[in-house]
Amino acid sequence: MSEYKDEPAFFAPSYSIREACMQASSFLAGLGVMEPRSNVERLLMHVLGIDRMAMLRDYGDPFPAAHAAEWVELIRRKAAGEPVQYIIGEEWFYGRPFTVTPATLIPRPETELLVEAVLEAADKLWPPEGAVVPTVVDVGTGTGAIGVTLASQRPRWRVSASDLSPDALAVARTNAARHEAAERMAFVQGDLLAPFAKRGAAGAGDAEDTIRIDVLVSNPPYIPADDLAGLQPEVRDYEPRLALDGGADGLDPYRRMVEQLPSLAQLPRIVAFELGMGQAQDVAALLRDVGEWDDIRIITDYGGIERHVIAVRTSGN
Repeated sequence: MSEYKDEPAFFAPSYSIREACMQASSFLAGLGVMEPRSNVERLLMHVLGIDRMAMLRDYGDPFPAAHAAEWVELIRRKAAGEPVQYIIGEEWFYGRPFTVTPATLIPRPETELLVEAVLEAADKLWPPEGAVVPTVVDVGTGTGAIGVTLASQRPRWRVSASDLSPDALAVARTNAARHEAAERMAFVQGDLLAPFAKRGAAGAGDAEDTIRIDVLVSNPPYIPADDLAGLQPEVRDYEPRLALDGGADGLDPYRRMVEQLPSLAQLPRIVAFELGMGQAQDVAALLRDVGEWDDIRIITDYGGIERHVIAVRTSGN
């Protein structure tokens, strides 16, 4: 007799691990869930506390009764649309696991390209073994994926990370500690570049107001407000609106950061932004109008979308 009063269509206590995986995948596919098999396998490894090799090895084993109730609950959450990353509390970025919560945007693979572009450009200006190291600021850090990764890849760099959300900053601090970068990073709450403005500047904060930024990197909200309703339900209904809404045309955060640049102690030699589809040329034009950088490039992502803009001043201090 089943231990469930309302036995789900996708699970029975007699199932093997393989059957549980296949039935849950079929159930989610029938509901229109994207990538059902991939989602189910991630949930399965999470519930059983095993890696992919162990999962494949043990496919024919009976599904452990001790995990049955949790399994049913997680599949139901996934069926309701909740992102698997929030369910398991983790997403991988640049080869590292990052804690994620509903307070943070889920890191995306394309953002790894932004990290790579910053590393490449900065290494040319400040060689890794040189005497001078850059000060880097990650604005709108969220999980800390960008800032923590840069601090981990270049342990000598001075990295600060900011976010308007105190809950997001708490997650970023957790990830910095998780990857042994916390002691080499600073975290500050505030709106875009305001926390880093010179003392006396409009909106200036107290925590980092004397910092001289060499590298500014940001993946800010860039979805046009009217487009939010048409996003995939997993994004629209679960990821934080604060990290998505970029104003009427999605470009408000970029305009505001460009307007705030003169309030900094110095203009960064590198500015690197992630942005949305169709926004690259406009953001590049904003940076060209400043007239500070002699190399402004647009980087396409894995899908051929113009996803990042990086501006570099190749000469000077």
